[in-house]
Parts: sequence; structure tokens; C-alpha cells
Amino acid sequence: MKKILHIALMLLYICVVASIPCGQCRAQITVDATLDSTQIFIGQNVGLTLHVSVDADKEVTFPQYDSLQQIVPGVEVVNCSDVDTEYINEGKRLVLSRKYIITSFDTALYYLPPMQIKVDTTLHFSKNLALKVLTFDIDTTHVDSLFPFKEIMNPAYSFEDWKPLMYWSIVIAILALILTYIIVRIKENKPIIRRIKLRPRIAPHKLAMQKIEQIKQDELAKSNDPKYYYTELTNTLRQYISERFGFQAMEMTTDEIISHLEETEDKTAISELHELFMTADLVKFAKYVTEFNENDRNLLTAVDYINQTKLEDVKPQPTEIVVEEKRSKTTKIVLNITVTVISLALLVALAYCTYKIILMTL
Repeated sequence: MKKILHIALMLLYICVVASIPCGQCRAQITVDATLDSTQIFIGQNVGLTLHVSVDADKEVTFPQYDSLQQIVPGVEVVNCSDVDTEYINEGKRLVLSRKYIITSFDTALYYLPPMQIKVDTTLHFSKNLALKVLTFDIDTTHVDSLFPFKEIMNPAYSFEDWKPLMYWSIVIAILALILTYIIVRIKENKPIIRRIKLRPRIAPHKLAMQKIEQIKQDELAKSNDPKYYYTELTNTLRQYISERFGFQAMEMTTDEIISHLEETEDKTAISELHELFMTADLVKFAKYVTEFNENDRNLLTAVDYINQTKLEDVKPQPTEIVVEEKRSKTTKIVLNITVTVISLALLVALAYCTYKIILMTL
């Protein structure tokens, strides 16, 4: 009796031990398949979802179908969703799911065979499913209940449809402006980029004194060509007066200059200046011959007038000089290539926009 009881306990132990691995295997990998609905009308879509529960360290491969590929004859796959992943049990387990949209255009009861899932290198299968495809009952006895086919209707326009064309229009406008600017600058022989250089401006009295010093050193002009001498001297004074007092002395007669100066200046200094201008006019227009040392005296008169009326505290503003560039052969080649590239890009953009507009208006 004891021997029989011992054998029975041993058999029970073996069964329990043998059943543990199988239970663990069943618990480790679970594959399931569900349909959103078991019956649909012809041409209607329905979702088929595969669920897989595995350990987090497993690699799972779902079946892949192309668009309009048949699972079984008569049942087509419309599209597949991405794999949805969810961690459970503190990240130790994974629940994966993927949805397949299927449809059918023939009425029948379809048997959907088990779908295979690959976990690492082992294949696992879902359960089989059934899908019933129904048709509509049409009452052919009442013709009025039947409607003809609708005409083809274009979809309504939306901002999202036109947004790319708006962006392309901006690009085209920018390219057109750049191309026009470059072509105009090339034709006018002007630099593409207008560079400006600031040149320090010399104070009017300093500039006048520099020119008077040059006249003073030109003894040949003073002795042999008094007309040239007085022309240079009076032009220097006219330029100084223009910049110092702010009126166009270069374009005025002697009387007009003196009349403007008498409004603000010392009449004694102006009287000497007037005498200098009158002597210069006689030399230039009446061939007047100056007396001995009269040229030097008039030169000193000009220097004295400048020293009496100069402004030392005013800082002259620098003048702007537009720097012109001389294009080399290489620069011309680069500009021609740039114009060609921009022109081609503009033509491509215009062609693309035209093509898209034609497609949207058809």
C-alpha cells in the first residue's frame, strides 16, 4: 500500500513539473486577432487588429501587406497602420498591436486564416476569423427609387491646397527681383554691391590756404600769365565763401557776392575783398596790367580775409565717395553664370507653378 502511494506521489510530482514550462511559454507570448465587425456591406472598410503580448526583450515582426494585396481571394488590404507599443509590468512586458484596414467587393462569407507573427525566430499564429460581406437589397419594382450616377465634382479649394503655390510665388518674386537688379547693374556698368567710402573733409579755410600756397609758389603764372593767376585766386575765394557762408558764390558776379557778404560781415574786410575782385575782373576781362607788387598785396588780402572769417571750432563732416569697381574677366564670367542659373531656376519655378495650377483647376 505504501509502495502504491509512493508511486502515485511520484507521478503527481512529474506531472506538476512537466506542466510548469508549458504554462510559462503560454504566459510569455500571446497572439490574438479581432475584427471591428464580423459583417460589412459590399465595398465597406473594416479593421482587423493583431495584438501580441511578449517580454520586452523579444523582437516581433508583424505580417506586411501591400495596398490592394489580398489576404484571401475576395478580401483586400486597403492600408496598414504603424505598430502601437505599450509597456506593462514596469517595462518588463510589451503589448504590441497593428491594425489592418480590409474590404471586399464580393458578397460571401469569407474565412480569414490565422495570421502569422514572428517572435525572434519562432512563428506564432493568431486565431482564424470569419467575415460576412452583405449586399444592398434594391427594389427594382419602383424605378423612382433609383438615382443616376452623380457627375464628377471637383473638391472644394482650401488654404492648404494653395499654400505651396503661395510659397513658390514668393520665391519667384524674389528671384525675379534679384535677376532684374543684376541685369540692370550690368547694363549700366555699375557695381552689383554699391560700396561707399567716407573721405575726411578738410575745413574750408584749410583747403583755401592750401590752394593759395600753391598759387604763391607758381611764380611763372604770376609773372607771365596774370589772367590765370587771378582766375585761380578768385576761384579759391569763391569756393571758400560758398562753403563758409552757404550760398553759390561760384555762380555769382562780384557785386552779387559783395551784396550777400555785406549782410553779415565787417564792411572794412569786405571793402578790401571787393577791391581784390575788381582788380581780378579788370585783369581777366579788360587786360589790365597790375602795378609792382600788386599781385602779392592782393594775395595777402585774400589770406587776411580767410583768417578773419574762418571757423576753427566747427568740425567738417566727412564726404561720401561711391567706390566704382572695374570688373575683371573672371568677375564677368561669374556674373554671367549667376544670371543663367537664376534664369533657369526662375523658369523651373514658373513651370512647376503652372503645372500645379492646371492640375488643381481640372
